[in-house]
Amino acid sequence: MTAILSDSGSAWSRTEFEARLREQGKAYHIHHPFNVMLNTGKATPEQIRGWVANRFSYQIAIPVKDAAVMSNCPDREIRRGWIQRMLDHDGYEIGGVKDEGGIEAWIRLGIACGLTREEITDGRHIIPAVQFAVDAYINFARQRPWQESVCSSLTELFAPEIHKQRLATWPEHYPWIESTGLQYFRNRVTQARRDVEQGLEVTLGYFNTKPLQLRALDILKFKLDVLWAMNDAMATRYGVNT
Repeated sequence: MTAILSDSGSAWSRTEFEARLREQGKAYHIHHPFNVMLNTGKATPEQIRGWVANRFSYQIAIPVKDAAVMSNCPDREIRRGWIQRMLDHDGYEIGGVKDEGGIEAWIRLGIACGLTREEITDGRHIIPAVQFAVDAYINFARQRPWQESVCSSLTELFAPEIHKQRLATWPEHYPWIESTGLQYFRNRVTQARRDVEQGLEVTLGYFNTKPLQLRALDILKFKLDVLWAMNDAMATRYGVNT
């Protein structure tokens, strides 16, 4: 990755740095033609099922990525907060409190769309290029300093909007999908906001020189490219209706 801006000059203030991070949302996959098709009601059942089946590879990678962050992080307080992300996706049963987690919620979305549990979980529909992009993200989290991995998670800055779009448009456009299947999106609207606060605090504190801040922008661009590449692969496989 190469710096996307000049590295001359003093560091941006926290406020300006955050604004520049948020500005990268213009490259978020909410704007990808495949996703626009999904959220404007132009997708066929096959295209929706293909998207859900392929995104499962990303869903199961999230807690693996978060485990990599924790394994590289010597800060106990950071780990205490970060572990909640794994619980959110993997689920838990602690002290009589049970939450089946986001991965199970995603499987139920797939079932609501007409897939079987087996064909979701065995990965038979996952496009190799999608898996390649997901693996690149996991490898980044395993190999890079934990602060960089935290920074890469900041595509969550833009996630609540895409989930709210789905909740607003899918029931009208795709009434054949059971409403209970959309619970994953409802959960992530709140969870992503909380995760953003944690990820921003680390990123704004650690990337505190101009070269580091530029590095952070490059890292966020890498993650945005991962998500965009996944949509490219699905658009190639399933087509895009206009």
